[in-house]
Amino acid sequence: MSATVVPIIESDIAAARALRLQFGRFWSTAVGTPREIYDQFIAATPIAEGVTRAEDPASPGLWCRPAEAQPGRAILFIHGGGYGLGHAGAYAGMVSQLAARTRVPAFALEYPLAPEATVPTARDLAAETLEHLAADFGAVAVVGDSAGGGLSFATVLEARRRGIPVAALATFSPWTDLSLSGDSAREFAVADPLLDVGYLRASAAAYLGAAPATDPRASPLFDPDLRLLPPTLIQVGTDEVLLDDSRRMAEAAARAGAEVSLEVWQGMHHVFQLNTAELASARQALDRSAAFLDRHWPS
Repeated sequence: MSATVVPIIESDIAAARALRLQFGRFWSTAVGTPREIYDQFIAATPIAEGVTRAEDPASPGLWCRPAEAQPGRAILFIHGGGYGLGHAGAYAGMVSQLAARTRVPAFALEYPLAPEATVPTARDLAAETLEHLAADFGAVAVVGDSAGGGLSFATVLEARRRGIPVAALATFSPWTDLSLSGDSAREFAVADPLLDVGYLRASAAAYLGAAPATDPRASPLFDPDLRLLPPTLIQVGTDEVLLDDSRRMAEAAARAGAEVSLEVWQGMHHVFQLNTAELASARQALDRSAAFLDRHWPS
């Protein structure tokens, strides 16, 4: 396993402090349903220059296509939101940033949310979508954030069990253990500026339905087939309750024999990659993610 601690960029210290104040103001004053408010928050990531957006008439989701895209390659993006929040359209900014950096078209999947849908509905749809993309493009990588990061792990593992090829996997602050047994869930329960442990427990219960919290279809940390993972990158901030979800997932995958790289970003919050307008660290993390994917496309 390759593990790297990425030091905070000096200019990001003041910017990150300002963001924390901004987060507090937003969540205390935003108006709308929880799903509407969440989408407003996520949609603040700017659209990358030169990327076009279009819905897919055949699959639920949104395409972000860069100018002069590399042929024969695609990215499946699986969004976060605790399994009960978030829509593909709200993530257009983040997905466009990936598409621009990789020069690869990226498809953000619109999967059914909890509590209306429970395990394994979203995973099965994502695996089917991955299979279709692999048939259409030849080479597919998967990227996901937060709950979408955990769902990305579960999707890729299911796809590999079905014999579907996956070039690489990159995740941002993945939620890999819905039982919240990692020490960071308690150590950073007060300091995390975005995630509340009570919210996570309620979200887990809504998504799990009758399944136990350690069901590997929902908590891929406990999957017995981690050896099947393709080359994997995990990026996480030091200041989040899900820090140990990343650490333990990387360690478990490495023990199983998978190729995994873990990057722990100093002073960064949950899915800081969204804040490309404010943080040099966000831009650099996406650059590094794009470089990682580029190294692992089949020749």
